Amino acid sequence: MARRRDQAARRSQLVDAAGRAILDRGAANARLRDIADLAGLTPASVLYYYPDIQELLAAVFEKGTETYLVHRRREVEAAEGHWDRLAACIRSGVPYPGERETTSRILYELVPLTFRHEVIAARQQEFFDQQTGLYRQLLEEGTAAGEFDLVAPAPFLARAFVALEDGYGIEVLAGSAPAAEIEERLLQHARLVTAVPRAVERG
Repeated sequence: MARRRDQAARRSQLVDAAGRAILDRGAANARLRDIADLAGLTPASVLYYYPDIQELLAAVFEKGTETYLVHRRREVEAAEGHWDRLAACIRSGVPYPGERETTSRILYELVPLTFRHEVIAARQQEFFDQQTGLYRQLLEEGTAAGEFDLVAPAPFLARAFVALEDGYGIEVLAGSAPAAEIEERLLQHARLVTAVPRAVERG
């Protein structure tokens, strides 16, 4: 049992090191040597735990999506009221400085691998479905409560929210727009598609 725990700890260490290497050099330029140095190991040791570096990158992507979803759900659950819960979901998807930006940057760096790696592609689809599922739930709950008057079916709008986040997130990470401005753009979109006026939002 102890050996299994040691192996799990070492794999976790390598996932963290690979994430830092991606942040430092980008996914396309992160080398085995970079990951080994950050983990304080030899390249041979890295390959002992992850003979295929693509498998290690898939593990980084998996951890990033889990972290993202945990934080997103936590922020939604902490909010009260249908509009506030929707607004919290929106805010949680904007890459503000800190862990949210770091996690988003890693995930964006790894997205191109979805075209070549089946495991990452499957996780990306699951990640997208989980996020759209949360948006759909919030939109449907607000509608059932009589607070939202949706301009289109909730599943359609939920996918649009996630797609908008993905596109706007690139602007933030590229420095083209501040996070607060992107959050306001998404909130304005939410007001339009739910027919929630600012007066109700603030009240």
